[in-house]
Amino acid sequence: MADQPHEVRCVMIPVTSGYVLLPNTSVADVLGYMKPDPIPNAPNWLLGRLHWRGWRLPMISFPVLSGRLNEEDRAHARIVVLKALGGNTAMPFFILMAQGFPRLTTITPDLLVPVTDPHPRAAGVRAEVQIRDDYAVIPDLDAIEALVTKALAEREPVKTEIQD
Repeated sequence: MADQPHEVRCVMIPVTSGYVLLPNTSVADVLGYMKPDPIPNAPNWLLGRLHWRGWRLPMISFPVLSGRLNEEDRAHARIVVLKALGGNTAMPFFILMAQGFPRLTTITPDLLVPVTDPHPRAAGVRAEVQIRDDYAVIPDLDAIEALVTKALAEREPVKTEIQD
């Protein structure tokens, strides 16, 4: 396994009930919370759309999407703009609501301890891990992007392109 990296720079994004663990390169921006424009009849995990650098980006709540909560507190929330990796030119980014600032960390294979759970994985979850003293979820970004794309297509016309 000489061709695999021994260290990966990551971010631990605090969400209600733990952390979301992602490579540092997947984060495009971190901002203070702003109320998104609502999307009528959207699932409760799809919080709305927010204007960012000329884009109208969908904002999600990961704990709600994955079934851990019915609703998240927004009082001290932040927003984390993530690079979408699915190749959808109409949605090159999406927003994850966070409960604080992401923290940088270096992950090595020996730090990741898989959490075994006999239940099927929740929506949008690729893996659950223990890192030092923290519980984290590695999200399935492809699945999340597909869920967001499907939810948007069912509720509104395509308007994610750059706005004049």
